[in-house]
Amino acid sequence: MMNDTLDCSIKSFFENRDRLIISHMNGEIDKKMFLELNHNYMIENKVKPFVMIDSFEKGMYNYQFYNIMAKYNKMIAQDIKESGKNIDFYAKYLDDVKHYYDEKDKTIFRLLRFLKYNNVEAYFVSMESTALNGKLYEIVLKDYEFAILHSCSEWMLSVLRKENVFLDQIQKSIIDYYVNNTY
Repeated sequence: MMNDTLDCSIKSFFENRDRLIISHMNGEIDKKMFLELNHNYMIENKVKPFVMIDSFEKGMYNYQFYNIMAKYNKMIAQDIKESGKNIDFYAKYLDDVKHYYDEKDKTIFRLLRFLKYNNVEAYFVSMESTALNGKLYEIVLKDYEFAILHSCSEWMLSVLRKENVFLDQIQKSIIDYYVNNTY
C-alpha cells in the first residue's frame, strides 16, 4: 500500500496531466506546449520514476514520466537540427531520447507483467506518418480508464504476441487526435 505522501504526489501528477490533456483537446494549447508544460511540471516538482512497479498507478506514472522525457528531448533535438547549430548537442539529445524510450518500454513490460496481461489488447495504429505506419502500436489496458500505452519496440511486440494480446491488424488510435498531431 502506498503512503499518503506518495499517493498525493501521484494524484497531483495525474491531475496536472489531465488538465493539460483537456486543454490540448479543447485547442487551448498545442502538442508542443503540452509537452513543455508537462516537462516543466516534472522539473519544478522534482518528479522521479519509481524503482519498483508494484501497482498500476506506479506503472502508469513511470510510463508517463519516460514518455514525456523522451518526447520533450526529441522536440529539443528537432529544434537544434532545424537551427543547424550545436550539432554535438543534437546527438546528445538523441541519445537521451533513445534512453527514455528504452526505459518506457521496460516500464510497459513491468506493468503488463504486474497486471498478468489480463484484459490487455494491442494493435498497430493507423498513422499519417509513413515512418510510423506499421511500427507504432497501441496497448489498451481495458480494466482502467484512459490507460493507453504506445511503443515501437520490436522486443515488446514479440512479448505481446507471445502473450496472445496482440491483434495483427491496424486500427485508429483511441487518442488519434494526439498520436497523429505533430509538434
